[in-house]
Amino acid sequence: MSMIDELPVGLRLSILQRTFKSLLNERVETLGLTGVQFAVLQELRRLETSEPPEINQRDLERVARLTHPTMTEILKHLEKKGFIHCRTGAADKRFKAISSTEKTRLLAGELDHMDDDIFRELTREIPDAQVEIFLNVMNHILQNTRKEQERNEHK
Repeated sequence: MSMIDELPVGLRLSILQRTFKSLLNERVETLGLTGVQFAVLQELRRLETSEPPEINQRDLERVARLTHPTMTEILKHLEKKGFIHCRTGAADKRFKAISSTEKTRLLAGELDHMDDDIFRELTREIPDAQVEIFLNVMNHILQNTRKEQERNEHK
């Protein structure tokens, strides 16, 4: 049994998350983004592909699990850097409609590959079958987590 095996599961997950986040931050900084800005752009692009009539700040806050003040600051920076465009919402004038810019769309492939590249780097020398099992287990844990969060929201 290695020293790593003796660590609590939560600590091991935390180490993985911090390592992944650190590697991702190093890469997205070359594009003039922070890790959180990158995550918000990824969520925006995902929402855009699901074709809702209009994406607003509240939509992004919900999927990114960020507070209103935090998201406001992130969106200001992304707009200033030319990654997004904010305008008054057509459906509801109280909300800003948010869309990615051509700059973001041109970087889309690069943004998509960063996450995959880091995962491949961290799972090198691990057989594909074991990586697949890990991903399946992680997906089940995430589904359980989502169910637990939904239960807590309805209390």
